[in-house]
Amino acid sequence: MHTYNPTIALAVFFALSILAYLLFRPNKGWFWLIRNNSVSNDKIVVEDVLKLLYHNENADKHLNINDIIRTLKYNDKIILECINKMSDHELISIQGDSVKLTKSGSDYALRIVRAHRLWEKFLAEKTGFKESEWHERAERMEHELSKVDADILSSQLGNPQFDPHGDPIPTNTGKIAKIKGIPVSELPIGTIGRIVHIKDKPEIIYKQILAENIHIGSVIRIMEKTPARIEFHSEGEAFVLAPIMAGNITVSVLEKDVVFEENLARLSILKENETAKIIGISKEIRGDSRRRLLDLGFVKGAEVKIDLLNPLGDPKAFLIKGTSIALRHNQASKILIQKD
Repeated sequence: MHTYNPTIALAVFFALSILAYLLFRPNKGWFWLIRNNSVSNDKIVVEDVLKLLYHNENADKHLNINDIIRTLKYNDKIILECINKMSDHELISIQGDSVKLTKSGSDYALRIVRAHRLWEKFLAEKTGFKESEWHERAERMEHELSKVDADILSSQLGNPQFDPHGDPIPTNTGKIAKIKGIPVSELPIGTIGRIVHIKDKPEIIYKQILAENIHIGSVIRIMEKTPARIEFHSEGEAFVLAPIMAGNITVSVLEKDVVFEENLARLSILKENETAKIIGISKEIRGDSRRRLLDLGFVKGAEVKIDLLNPLGDPKAFLIKGTSIALRHNQASKILIQKD
């Protein structure tokens, strides 16, 4: 007959907990190291180091070798070997423990940043991937795009100056447009402006902003401001953010005579026998999806009403310009209206 020994059970529990930590701890867990090392090569590691250095130097931050090792999700030995190779090829200079980009290293880093931001623009304009997926997918594809590929992609996208977050896309000669605007946290009450940039770092704050459905291009008005909260209205909704979150959103202030659309609502809340006027399409919708709605007649000034209700609730048919158009709830919720 077996007897239960709590001491042994506790020891096994702690041993399994330690093993789980070693396997799955962020960045340096064995699972992540094995997965990343199995799909990585020196080129990817080198380009990730260059990009990391570029973004930090651009923010007036300088990294040492330990900073790079702690940040990147690769085996320490592989990172050190790549740093030595980069130094030999004069992509970086190492002074003591400090690592800095050389001119050729900075030029190379800019090519990777250009590829990344162009790919994010492509994902936003030409695919149906969620905004939360753009960055990770672009992280993988940036290593696949050659300089020529990036130029072709840029041409197909109309040579955009900014990516979907509002970050400038370097040209093929390395020129970068400047972001002009003021953080929402610094705007006085009553200010009307257009969102031109949302920082994607730190990631935890960026994800919180995405969860609030705040988007580049939206026009906002500051309604209330205290040391603990900032409230603004945009596209028929009220948003309340902590100042630390609002500080990661940059706005281009609009002239005082700009009309801020009041009393906006979403088409999805329209009821039977109500009529409304289309004011626009939310900035949540981009690219081909946006163009499809415009082609269907959901343009500013058009009158709309419910034509047919679905017993199951979704989709509903809306009558616009004499045509009945079926939309799902999530599509209708992206169309801005003013009720009559």
